[in-house]
Amino acid sequence: MNPVYEEQVQALDFIDVSKDILRSARNELYLNMRFLDVALSSLAFFPEQEIRISGTDGKFLYFQPDALVTLFRKGRPSVNHQYLHSIIHCLFCHLWQRKGRDGEYWNLASDIAAEHVIDGLYMKAVHLPKSSLRREIYRMLEQENKVVTAERVYRYLCRLPLQKEQLDTWKREFRVDDHRHWEQEDDKKSPSPQQKKWDDIRDKMQTEMETFSKEASDDTRSLEEQVCASNRKRYDYKEFLRKFSVLKEEMQVDMDSFDYIFYNYGMNLYGNMPLIEPLETKEVQKIEDFVIVVDTSMSCKGELIRHFLEETYSVLSESEGFFRKIHVHILQCDDKVQEDVLVTNKQEMQDYMEHFTVRGFGGTDFRPAFIRVQELMQRRCFTKLRGLIYFTDGYGTFPVKKPPYETAFVFMKDDYRDVDVPPWAIKLIIDTQEFEEEMEIQKGIGTNAAGGWK
Repeated sequence: MNPVYEEQVQALDFIDVSKDILRSARNELYLNMRFLDVALSSLAFFPEQEIRISGTDGKFLYFQPDALVTLFRKGRPSVNHQYLHSIIHCLFCHLWQRKGRDGEYWNLASDIAAEHVIDGLYMKAVHLPKSSLRREIYRMLEQENKVVTAERVYRYLCRLPLQKEQLDTWKREFRVDDHRHWEQEDDKKSPSPQQKKWDDIRDKMQTEMETFSKEASDDTRSLEEQVCASNRKRYDYKEFLRKFSVLKEEMQVDMDSFDYIFYNYGMNLYGNMPLIEPLETKEVQKIEDFVIVVDTSMSCKGELIRHFLEETYSVLSESEGFFRKIHVHILQCDDKVQEDVLVTNKQEMQDYMEHFTVRGFGGTDFRPAFIRVQELMQRRCFTKLRGLIYFTDGYGTFPVKKPPYETAFVFMKDDYRDVDVPPWAIKLIIDTQEFEEEMEIQKGIGTNAAGGWK
C-alpha cells in the first residue's frame, strides 16, 4: 500500500477520533450544566495542524488532532476543561474586546478570568487540581475585585506590573487554548456578527440560570456573577446626557436640508432666480434649563467628581450644546447643600471648571438638593426646567414625592448589584474602575509590559 495514502488515512482517523472526543466532552458538559446548551452547540469542529491543542474564533473550535488525543489520555476532565475554557472566552466576548489594550496582558487577563470561573464551579467533570500559585493569584484578585472579570484582571496586571520572568510563569499557569484566531482589529466601531451572536446567547443563558435551571446554585456562583457583569448594559454617558436636551429652532442657515439640484436648476432656467433657497432656521438639540448635583459626601472621590463634571462639560460645550442664554445650576451636596453655582454661558462654565473645588464630605442625603431646586422654581429662576442629574456613589434618602421634572441618578459602583431608586427616577450605573481607567487613558497614565496602554 502507498505509504502516503496510509498516512492520509491515519490522519483522517485521528480527525474522526478527535471529533468524537469533542462531542463526548460537549455532551458531558451539557449534562452537568444544561443552561450552557446553546453555547456548547454553537462551535463547529475544524481540524488545524498549526494550533496548540485547540482555539476558537467564535464560529469554529479549531483543534490539533494529535495534541487533543494526547490530552484525552490524561482523562476526560482535561478535555472538558479545555472545551469549556474556549466557550467561556466566547460567552464573555474576550475575543473581540481587546480595544487597544496591550495584547500580551489582555490574553493573560482573559485566561485568568476564564480559569477563575471554571475553578469556581466545583464540578467533577471539569475539576483539575489547583497549584499554590493559582490559589494565591485568585486570593489577590478577589481581595481587589468582587467580580473577577477580564477587564478588571487587566487593570490589575497593568498596576503591578509583572517582570518578564513572572509574566511568563503566569502565562504558563493559565494558558489553556490558542488565541491566534482572536480578532486583532482594535478600531472597529460596531460589534461583529459573531460577537452579537454570543451576546444574545449570554442574555438567554442568564435568564435560564435565574429562572429555570436548578443547577444554577452556589456551585455556579462565579459563572453567574460573570454573566451578570457582562450583561449589564454599558452606557455612553454623553449620549445619556443628550437625552436631556430640547429640540428648538435657531436663526441660522440649514445647509443640511438645502437641495442644490433645484437651486441650480432655477438659476439656469431664470438666470438669477433660484427655485429654492436654504432654510433660515435650523432645528438643533440644546441644553437650556438644567440642574447638576454632585454628591460630596465622605464616600465620593474628588477625582471622580471632577471627571464627571468634565464629561458633562464636554457635552454641554459642544458647538450646538448651548443656547445664547442658559440656566444650569451646579449644586454640591452631602447632607446639605454646600454650594450652588449658576452658569449662564460657555465662559462661565469654563471658569467654573478651572476653579472647581470639592466642598462637603459629610453624610449622604438626596433631599436637600431637591428642596433647593423647588425654592429656585418658586423664585422663577427657570424658564422651563428640563431635568436634574444627581451624581453619587452611595445610598441616601430619596424624596417621597415625584418632582415636576425628569430626574436621573448616576451611581458609581464597583459591584454589579442593583440599586433601588424611586419609580419616577432614571437610574444609570457606571463601573467605577472603568471610569477611572478612562480617566487614566485620557491623562496618558498606565503602565504595562509594552510601556503603556496602546
